[in-house]
Amino acid sequence: MKSLLIALALVLAPVLVFGADAPPWAFPARPPGFTPGTDDGTPKHVPGSAKTYTQAQIDSNAAAPDWFPEEHPPMPAVVAHGGGDAIPACAKCHLVSGLGHPESAGVAGLPAAYLLRQLGDFKSGVRKGQPMTRISQALSDEDARAASAWFAGLKPQPWVKVVESASVPQTFVGEGNMRVPAPGGGMEPLGNRIIEIPQDLVRARNRDPHSGFVAYVPRGSIAKGKALVETGGSGATIPCAICHGATLTGLAEVPSIAGRSPIYLFRQLYDLQTGDRAGTWTELMHGVVIHLDEGEMIAISAYVASREP
Repeated sequence: MKSLLIALALVLAPVLVFGADAPPWAFPARPPGFTPGTDDGTPKHVPGSAKTYTQAQIDSNAAAPDWFPEEHPPMPAVVAHGGGDAIPACAKCHLVSGLGHPESAGVAGLPAAYLLRQLGDFKSGVRKGQPMTRISQALSDEDARAASAWFAGLKPQPWVKVVESASVPQTFVGEGNMRVPAPGGGMEPLGNRIIEIPQDLVRARNRDPHSGFVAYVPRGSIAKGKALVETGGSGATIPCAICHGATLTGLAEVPSIAGRSPIYLFRQLYDLQTGDRAGTWTELMHGVVIHLDEGEMIAISAYVASREP
């Protein structure tokens, strides 16, 4: 098996269209017949913010909830409000912090040129994944540049706590394709999966940019992933640090991968392996990931996510 080389893929949006053989834990989708909750109009709050929003306002595609406007530069219109029915507010999914949720992506601090390239790949169809394909095709070049530059200027923050475990809370996929603990609690074996849930469910549903996630990974996966990332394992030639930097926080246009959602990292490795993610730079990754098995991809994702962003 060879090492990871360049552009360990991590950008932009939920991937809700996937093959029949894709591991369902990595591609969260609401079950058929799921009924979302209704908004009773009660104002919602998050700790430390004087602002209030109703659930309908929080869930609106036309305006991302901005609980802490003093913590970031003024948002471009497309980030804050989108562009009509075809283009939801970018910060709705990726948050005003750019840290995102496991079902979307963390984009804070990624190079603007890299973000633009991903939007172009979605637009051309070489990178698959709704709703980003639809959004990128409707997005103007000006708005694409503005959004990419704004998210690139944000500072990544610790957002996910990686925990090795043999068991995890029982969960289901609910509103917004977010995996959440099942009512009534209970535990189940983790097996060969990554299960990522909010640290605080209410705050996550309110799109609070101060409330992150816990990712449960199989025991021993962090050490196994460290070995794979640093040496590539048997037959390796170049370790990940050659392209992504010694701290895995990126070099030039090569993206940072440290501290990102491990489920999202796994999805990108999987999509590169199956061909659902292609493009100019991704050809450099395809020959590397093609020989990874699912357990190795889980281990790599767990270790990389455990690193300081």
